[in-house]
Amino acid sequence: MKEPGKDNPTADAPESGIRWSATTHTGRIRPNNEDSFLALRIDGHEVSYLGKTGEASLKGADFVFAVSDGMGGARSGEFASRITVDRITRLFPRIFRLSAAGLAGGFTDVIQELFAEIHDDLLELGSSYEECAGMGATLSLCWFTPAWLYFGHVGDSRIYHLPKDSGLAQITHDHTHVGWLRRKGSINEREARSHPRRNALNQALGAGNQIVEPQIGALSLRAGDRFLICSDGIMDGLWDRSVEAIIRSETSSTGTGAAQQLVDQAVQNSGRDNTTAVVVEVTPPAP
Repeated sequence: MKEPGKDNPTADAPESGIRWSATTHTGRIRPNNEDSFLALRIDGHEVSYLGKTGEASLKGADFVFAVSDGMGGARSGEFASRITVDRITRLFPRIFRLSAAGLAGGFTDVIQELFAEIHDDLLELGSSYEECAGMGATLSLCWFTPAWLYFGHVGDSRIYHLPKDSGLAQITHDHTHVGWLRRKGSINEREARSHPRRNALNQALGAGNQIVEPQIGALSLRAGDRFLICSDGIMDGLWDRSVEAIIRSETSSTGTGAAQQLVDQAVQNSGRDNTTAVVVEVTPPAP
């Protein structure tokens, strides 16, 4: 994984673009959807919500996509994930303006600050209202610029990278004991899915956790790269090889896109959890 410096890495970047699709489903068992997703276009003047599918140039604007899975009693999990994506919408335009003016730090500082502010907001709500006690959320966020993807992550939602010429790779770490065992090679994908502690989080935003250390990183972008941001409902219903096959399929770039196909198949295979997917493909510069 490459990490850019604090200088602007996009000055001489080709005018590439992105194509995206996003959707969420309550699943077949749970009564409400505690997942939320976000798709934003941000420039120096405004922030715009994006539709569930679309295509755009990366010239003159940044794009932010995120998935959050809430947790807590009653409906506070649903509330937590909505607060999380709402705070991104509120905070990111300020961050973009500071960055454009050369007043912000590096991308690590920017994402660290964003996650810290959301974490503090959820902690404050959890301590102020009895119905919000213990409320928390995962967050997996991708920030696209013309040359780089910057990402931040806490929890067990995931970000995957599928390069044009190689296989699917999970670029985030599940903040669970089971995720740690998988990274060590102590268990395989099948064993991780059936492990009794697979849903026990070591880190989440809010949720009474006083210290959160998000995973933050960057990848240089190439035409043909595809990225998946998803909640754990996708992993519960699909093996990694199936995820790769769906994302790579030519039909995923048309109609409702890969996200809808992933969610439909995961819910059909399992449906025990809320299920959310956002798929983003880097497209080449226009001729």
